Amino acid sequence: MVQHGAVTPPRVLHAEWTRLASLTSTSWVVIGTVVAASSLAFGLGLFVGPGDAVTGTSLAASGSLLAQLGVLVLGVLVGTGDFATGTSLATYAAVPRRLPVLVAQIVVVAAVALVTAVVALAASVLVTTPARTGSGVSWELADPATLRAAAGYVLFLMGAAVCGVGLGALLRRPPAALTTGVLLFVVVDQVLAANPGRVTDTVRALLPGSGTRLFADDAQLAASAAGGGPDLGAWGGGLILSVWCVVLVLLAGYRLARHDIT
Repeated sequence: MVQHGAVTPPRVLHAEWTRLASLTSTSWVVIGTVVAASSLAFGLGLFVGPGDAVTGTSLAASGSLLAQLGVLVLGVLVGTGDFATGTSLATYAAVPRRLPVLVAQIVVVAAVALVTAVVALAASVLVTTPARTGSGVSWELADPATLRAAAGYVLFLMGAAVCGVGLGALLRRPPAALTTGVLLFVVVDQVLAANPGRVTDTVRALLPGSGTRLFADDAQLAASAAGGGPDLGAWGGGLILSVWCVVLVLLAGYRLARHDIT
């Protein structure tokens, strides 16, 4: 990162945006996320028939597992970028206060994740049209519940991407950060889901994957409430995800500000 003149937040933000936009991997991650999410939604929709307990929301969001992995990869790549490529010394020589770089990375990744989430959701809605028609369910954005779920889908993927940046900047090595992210968001959550109970359901509700409640339909929220864990509701799950984002970013910021940058 080369800066000319005073180092200001807009300059740092522009530099991080330029760097992210110039990477070929960014386009591939975004395209791959959209294709993977919509393809999974399409594939799962093939098994839906009349009378099945599905809704337009659950069909449209059924590719969220692969979507969250995609944006998590994006966040990790940005968070670890300087440390993995050995450019950290040059970057933080140009921006001695360091933290503006992390803030800029979060902003640009959140922006890219927002666009990715919107396109992935739109593509998923489109490809699941035959499944919705065949099962007799609809997906109307004008419906308040559908609008909440659509907004929640986008917010969840943005949160997962920000967590990826935090993990990347904290652990600084792509394999370690990505492995930790997959464990937190997917593996541990699925293991606990396979072993329901008061303790496991409570622990599961406190993991970042609890943010999936943001786009859960009413039936899914009711099923979660009937379990042994706390009844968080849609926005409660979003709050848990937000706490994880804040904690990871604060830890990453502390290490960045107080420790070496190699």
